[in-house]
Amino acid sequence: MFLPDTYPKTRVKPEPAIATLVCGVSARVSGGGAGFHLDAHFRADTRRIALFGPSGSGKSLTLMALAGLLRPDTGRIKVRGRVFLDTAAKVDVPARKRNVGLVFQDYALFPHLTVRQNVSFGLKPFLAPLGPAGRARVDELLELCGLSALADRRPSQISGGQRQRTALARALAPEPDLLLLDEPFTALDQPLRERMRAELSRILERFDMPMVMVSHDLEDVEHFAQTLVAFGRGRVLDVVDYEARRRTESARQILDPLFLMAQTEPQEPSK
Repeated sequence: MFLPDTYPKTRVKPEPAIATLVCGVSARVSGGGAGFHLDAHFRADTRRIALFGPSGSGKSLTLMALAGLLRPDTGRIKVRGRVFLDTAAKVDVPARKRNVGLVFQDYALFPHLTVRQNVSFGLKPFLAPLGPAGRARVDELLELCGLSALADRRPSQISGGQRQRTALARALAPEPDLLLLDEPFTALDQPLRERMRAELSRILERFDMPMVMVSHDLEDVEHFAQTLVAFGRGRVLDVVDYEARRRTESARQILDPLFLMAQTEPQEPSK
């Protein structure tokens, strides 16, 4: 049966967008005789997320919770619609099953393995040989990251920038659903930082995957952030649509008040 053009059509409501990342976690962490309370609650709908704030504000702990290396006392983490953690429902997906790529601040490469072996590490079961598809994937990443000529060298035989690219290639090897970067340029000098930012941008465009970067560096935020999550003394102070605000404000106008707020925000006493 055909309906006339004048027949009133039902309006279909668009499906709500799936957030890139929903994080709502609380954790008490102790060490060295001191306690720290993390209370990180935010949502981000963009693909480039920067966790910004001074050292010791909870950024890296939040990253570890996303990766599954820190288990919060309570909370929920959801990445692109997939639940990683829901303490109320007793859901806690192990780190190895979250399909998350993580680049540590010091890169954490295996010193006894070559560049190729480091990149291959996450693609094969323990002590099992790499199959043809895996070898092709490693070759692709070595070429993409400019490491092909260094494939047989160990980390001690390559430069800091080359180690950073090796760590990034290793994180990308299993085709992660989310890439986590913890202060990835801190160990590099300023000219190399600028070059590595450009290389990382190129790689991220190629793989088109969501990324969360921890940084307290204005240049990192300026280069990568679409959503900015500002931390201070263990909690989220603000979630900023950085892309939108940069159309009318300078980076300093946005970041300086957040940094000042982070330094004056009182830390909740540990119980």
